[in-house]
Amino acid sequence: MSFKNDHPNPLHSSILPDGPIGVFDSGLGGLWVLSRLALRLPHESFIFFADSSSCPYGSRTRASVLELSRRNVDFLLERGAKAIVIACNTATAASVRRLRKEYAVPIIGMEPAVKKASAETRTGKIGVLATAGTFEGEHYRETSRKYAAHHSLITRIGEGLVELVEQNQVDTEKARKLIAEYVRPMLDAQVDQIVLGCTHYPFFTEHIRSMAGPGITIQDPSDAVSRRTEEVLRSHGLLRTETTPGRLQFFTSGESGPLVSMASCLFSGPIQADSVFLPPASPCSDSDHSAAR
Repeated sequence: MSFKNDHPNPLHSSILPDGPIGVFDSGLGGLWVLSRLALRLPHESFIFFADSSSCPYGSRTRASVLELSRRNVDFLLERGAKAIVIACNTATAASVRRLRKEYAVPIIGMEPAVKKASAETRTGKIGVLATAGTFEGEHYRETSRKYAAHHSLITRIGEGLVELVEQNQVDTEKARKLIAEYVRPMLDAQVDQIVLGCTHYPFFTEHIRSMAGPGITIQDPSDAVSRRTEEVLRSHGLLRTETTPGRLQFFTSGESGPLVSMASCLFSGPIQADSVFLPPASPCSDSDHSAAR
């Protein structure tokens, strides 16, 4: 089954409202986004894919992340996904515009929370914690220029945080030290908003909150993405009409144990996850990609 989109607007004729929503991330961070999606859309089914064997995406080239994202989308579509949520800021920055042109299914990406932070700031100073890939992405730069041109952005690359989530070491002294290293300069600059620009980072919310105090707003875009997903599905007539609970399926390109452990903390009921092998994605030219598809 091919979902190659030769014309950017029409949806593929085989997309069905009862199909699952595909969600992928570079690793386990996207589980937080999935939990928000499942809370908002309890009657929808979801397929989650954690590309943990390729994690982290933040230090990869844009070309590499684009190819990995294409591979992930293909994996989810082969399992009947009616829409794709890119639960990864780095992958969104590198691929969302291209994927929307190439595939005839709705594709929703992560939206930088800089817009909301800019509307709510009182000091005019906003901290942004993200990966290098997100900061280098056109989406982040455009959003910052459009909504935060008159504010001061204090940015930090959260090196090492993604790996701590993948290793299930969120509640550790190492995690607290890294958070202090990244957040303290923001507080010293008198920010009143801290934007979490990676889907792995909400797992450190309590560490950040304990350091920042009640006067600082922590901006997590996951709820906005869940709302946007509902809007997109409704506009395309793809919301599931059944009122029975949806089904959750979990896959990873890494070991299944960490995925099961973290998913069990976010979702009720027994969690099962399958490890799958996907061929390594190697960057190719646009002409090669078109020919291959």
